[in-house]
Amino acid sequence: MTVNITVPPFPESVEEGTLSAWHKKQGEAVQKNEKVADIETDKIVLEVMAQAAGVLKKISVPEGSTVKPKDIIGVLDNKAGGPATKSVATDAAPEPEPEPEPESASDEEDLPRAPAIVSRPSPAKAPRKDIEMDERLGPAVRKLILEHDLDPQQIEATGRGGRITKADVLRFLEHSPHLSTQFGASERETSSEVEQAPAPTAKPPLDEGSLTRRVKMSRIRARIAERLVEAQSHAALLTTFNEVDMKAIMGLRKRYQEAFQSRYKIKLGFMSFFVRAVTEALERYPVINASVEGDEILYHGYYNIGVAVSSDRGLVVPTIRNADRMSLAELELAINDFGTRAQQGKLDLEELTGGTFTISNGGVFGSMMSTPIINPPQSAILGMHRIQERPVVVDGEVVIRPMMYLALTYDHRIIDGRDAVQFLVSVKESIEEPARMLLEI
Repeated sequence: MTVNITVPPFPESVEEGTLSAWHKKQGEAVQKNEKVADIETDKIVLEVMAQAAGVLKKISVPEGSTVKPKDIIGVLDNKAGGPATKSVATDAAPEPEPEPEPESASDEEDLPRAPAIVSRPSPAKAPRKDIEMDERLGPAVRKLILEHDLDPQQIEATGRGGRITKADVLRFLEHSPHLSTQFGASERETSSEVEQAPAPTAKPPLDEGSLTRRVKMSRIRARIAERLVEAQSHAALLTTFNEVDMKAIMGLRKRYQEAFQSRYKIKLGFMSFFVRAVTEALERYPVINASVEGDEILYHGYYNIGVAVSSDRGLVVPTIRNADRMSLAELELAINDFGTRAQQGKLDLEELTGGTFTISNGGVFGSMMSTPIINPPQSAILGMHRIQERPVVVDGEVVIRPMMYLALTYDHRIIDGRDAVQFLVSVKESIEEPARMLLEI
């Protein structure tokens, strides 16, 4: 009995996807509920699971093809009625795939022929062994002696250690009447110059076309590009900057890291502090948490903070819902979970939507300064950067402090510069004085 492998239902607003990878080859055994393929949409990656155990009899749709819900992408033979074995795979008689020629066999066949093509024997007479073994002769001198069939013992050596130089050979030819006509003055001059500075071997022209690789943009990457262009085309983007002294937060982490990890089984990072500082600043400046819809401004009374996460498939922004109601430990657990599942491509569509504000940390990659782009329909995004020790003035004295640049990009259509600057200052103050977040002041 055969079972069709079909494309699962897509999330709402998604009409088609790309079959990005097969995890099983034709003829391989498959367990029930085992992942057999991945389908990439412009938002998430869906996993296609086997509905029965058996053998993958046929792959109907190759990788890179566009598919829609309920499309048949493969056929599974489960007549064995249980987990497939090698004998089952034989009975299923899968369509044979063309076997590539073994690389090793091809290489072995080519190797003996290569020298005959590259270095064909010269029609000139074979080199004399006495000259080839003479240590007094350099390559250029040896070549010249062989060309004119000379006897090295008759040539006066003036080189260091009794070595024969090219000048010695030329002098010998010049004083040999029967050989001088075969070797003109111009050739002697050129040969002398070559001995002093050998001419570089000309490199073949560079074929730029052979070094160019064309790869189709993935659906997620295409969607990212579309949204970024949309943000710059429809919003009046402006960025304001500030810097924050990280000494207090770093000292707090160092002091309580061990106790925090012991209790919550997770490391205390910086992002949870910034999420907390942002939610408190959003409460004071609600327009930063708003969005534009037509000619109306939507003021959101909830705080869903998106945290930009880099993955192999591109940048994704999972959302921490109601972040203002979560403890630092809960925030760290949520952020760590998002990061892990983003790398595995297992984030749900619901987790990638509904954000009201985004935080992006380019500092983990070494960025010192950048102007992040908002994530539509949001109206603002906070960019964190690398922590760098710098000299700063504190209470009239120059001291070295761990400093970080902060950047807030915002939609100037609804957010005025004053609100943007004050929001960023509020975040700065909360980070530099963590007690403010505890006391909510």
